[in-house]
Amino acid sequence: MTFKHKIFNLVDENNKGSLPNRAFNIFIVFLIILNVTAIVLESFSRIKSTYSQEFYIFEIFSVVIFTIEYLLRVYTADFKYPSKTKIGSIGTFLSSPLAIIDLLAILPTYLPLIIPIDLRFIRILRLLRITRLFKINRYSNSLKLIAEVFKDKRSDLGVTIFVTFILLVIASTLMYYIEGQVQPDKFPNIIASFWWAVATLTTVGYGDVYPITGLGQFISGIIALLGIGLVALPTGILSSAFIDKINSKRRADVEKCPTCGRDL
Repeated sequence: MTFKHKIFNLVDENNKGSLPNRAFNIFIVFLIILNVTAIVLESFSRIKSTYSQEFYIFEIFSVVIFTIEYLLRVYTADFKYPSKTKIGSIGTFLSSPLAIIDLLAILPTYLPLIIPIDLRFIRILRLLRITRLFKINRYSNSLKLIAEVFKDKRSDLGVTIFVTFILLVIASTLMYYIEGQVQPDKFPNIIASFWWAVATLTTVGYGDVYPITGLGQFISGIIALLGIGLVALPTGILSSAFIDKINSKRRADVEKCPTCGRDL
């Protein structure tokens, strides 16, 4: 086994048979959790001012580790995608969602060093540090299962979302023409009325914007009733798909040899 292949076995999240790989995965997940904890603690001004130096050192340490991990994955991309050329495998990896998340996790630290940017933009970039939390998706079977369910049902969810969007547009348009003359400050245009439609269709009902005419209240009640069914649709789709996926994985595990893990 070559050195490059050993590196791939170390960083590949699907290779869970070796102790170094498990230790590496646990270390990265632990570091991600610490980073998210640090982001939360930095929101307290007293803690941030007292331990600003410690937070900075930990940030640099984390970015170095995440950068090394990212570069190692780029280096071993041809093992990840053996059917592609070396350049093609690197391109496939760099365009993958997890690789983009990895890049966003380290970008806020490096970008101000590369190009001079406005300090206000640096604050916005620091928000990208929270994307490190999504890096856990690479190591969590539970999150992978949820991602598979969304992928399998994306067409069904797409239809539901499209129908919901159409209903929102119709509802906000109707409410604008019904309530716009009576409440011009609450329903000044269709875009502003869209907020009311979202709050009503999802049955949240914040109460900041509501109709006062009889016809407007009637339409609002119909939209709220329709929202109960529409909101339940994606929930039912995802629930049934999630249960089917769990049952199929259980059947697959039963059909494997408990000793070697191979299919019977």
